Amino acid sequence: MTQLEYAKKNTVTGIMRKVARLEGIEPARLMRLIRQGKAVIPLNKNHKIKKPCAVGSGLSTKVNANIGTSTDESRISDEIEKLKIAVKHGADALMDLSVGGDLSETRRQILKYSSIPLGTVPVYEVAVRAQKKNNNFIKFNVSDIMDVLNEQACQGVDFFTIHCGVTRRSLEALEKQKRLMGLVSRGGAIIANWIKYHNEENPFYTHFEQILDIANKYDVTLSLGDGLRPGSILDATDRAQIMELKILGGLAKRARARGVQVMIEGPGHVPLDQIKKNILLEKEYCHGAPFYVLGPLVTDVAPGYDHITSAIGGALAAGFGADFLCYVTPAEHLRHPTVDDVREGVIASRIAAHAGDLVKRRKSAIGWDKDISTARKARDWKKQIQLSIDPGKAKEFRLSSKPKLDDVCTMCGKYCSIKLMEECSKK
Repeated sequence: MTQLEYAKKNTVTGIMRKVARLEGIEPARLMRLIRQGKAVIPLNKNHKIKKPCAVGSGLSTKVNANIGTSTDESRISDEIEKLKIAVKHGADALMDLSVGGDLSETRRQILKYSSIPLGTVPVYEVAVRAQKKNNNFIKFNVSDIMDVLNEQACQGVDFFTIHCGVTRRSLEALEKQKRLMGLVSRGGAIIANWIKYHNEENPFYTHFEQILDIANKYDVTLSLGDGLRPGSILDATDRAQIMELKILGGLAKRARARGVQVMIEGPGHVPLDQIKKNILLEKEYCHGAPFYVLGPLVTDVAPGYDHITSAIGGALAAGFGADFLCYVTPAEHLRHPTVDDVREGVIASRIAAHAGDLVKRRKSAIGWDKDISTARKARDWKKQIQLSIDPGKAKEFRLSSKPKLDDVCTMCGKYCSIKLMEECSKK
């Protein structure tokens, strides 16, 4: 049985108890959220990990880190190093987006070393196999898709991004929309090309029941992908994007009916004033399903700093009710990310998630801020550093300058406001 099927029977499982303890809530409450489709625990029956998590309403905002090979950079050792850095700096989940080298071995190694849930985008491997076999990445059929899904699920992948909302109808809406950036999702672009080449409907949509069979067997959580997400803030919240969202809402209901856990993926590039609307629309059209957003990026003008543009959007999105933030690294739009890019992306996204959790009035988030503020007031540098979201960087900065007085920093020196007011109160 899946976690959703147990929840429907009002059964609290061992993994529900463990995750509830980590969240600081009652196991029965988590079970109810799962039963209602408002929360998921992405954990394949074949995957044993140390740090499972739940994603959804009433829970802490989670952060995902993307890793994986490209056609230009395909060293597995590099991706394992990125994995370790992402986990060290607090990522709650990983996605393997590999398209270069030996995909199965890359995934096997990542599963071996990962102590947190792992997701994939199966259509990538379907396309790579088709390219190798037929010299054409869109020469694949339903059998090829199911083979990849079965293999990845058997290996232990915890959640699949499935681009089943890119349909002939939604692509017609996209064409009429005359977007500036068109379709920017890699998975969505593969599906769009397949539909045009074969003159048939999206097989991930028409054979959704077969996908549910596999997901149910292994308890793979489905992350219904936003293949029509906007790639520019000028394209945000248009007819094509909303049409896809409505399609995903209908498929989410079908998944739940089959006992399959499901979450919804969202944009993308969204200006500040449209973020709240996007969250509310997803919760309405997708019946409260957990919302997994890429950023969102609030401007298009900051290549090299898109971990910042996405953190700004992510903080707002989390505050308005987004449940899962996919990090964006400084390398976004420019290159395959390095280990340092991964670290910067994870930290930026974690800051955004924490800021959102403060808005959600999460006791653990508020307590963390209270503790570090108390240490700051006491000028307890050691504790401030320990409580920092990135202790290594905080320590490096503290040690890089030598104040004349040990109990202050070199920004204010003897005119430290905290120290001045402390002395004032004594007088």
